[in-house]
Amino acid sequence: QVQLVESGGGLVQAGGSLRLSCAASGRTFGSYAMGWFRQAPGKEREFVAAISWSGHRTYDPDSVNGRFTISRDNAKNTVYLQMNSLKPEDTTVYYCAAKWGSVVITASAYAYWGQGTQVTVSS
Repeated sequence: QVQLVESGGGLVQAGGSLRLSCAASGRTFGSYAMGWFRQAPGKEREFVAAISWSGHRTYDPDSVNGRFTISRDNAKNTVYLQMNSLKPEDTTVYYCAAKWGSVVITASAYAYWGQGTQVTVSS
């Protein structure tokens, strides 16, 4: 069983930065691929970034355009999403997710999810 607790969301002005954190429980956290997704009301969950157990990263360039960086600290059982140059269109709920095995970009492949954290970017 994996439990995910997210933090770091909030209100920021356009052009600013936020760092989202996802703290995970479990003895084998380092064996899980981790992902960040976002979901606006009435829309499907959208892939943002993912990172493998060994640190290989995958991004959605259409959504991120090089502004976000995913990282993980296995010693702390924590995954981060550094969000820079934020835009109002980034405003939505961001979710942390975990799965056993390799990285994929589809939300349905992830078995464990955090509660979501709201990111609001003002103009």
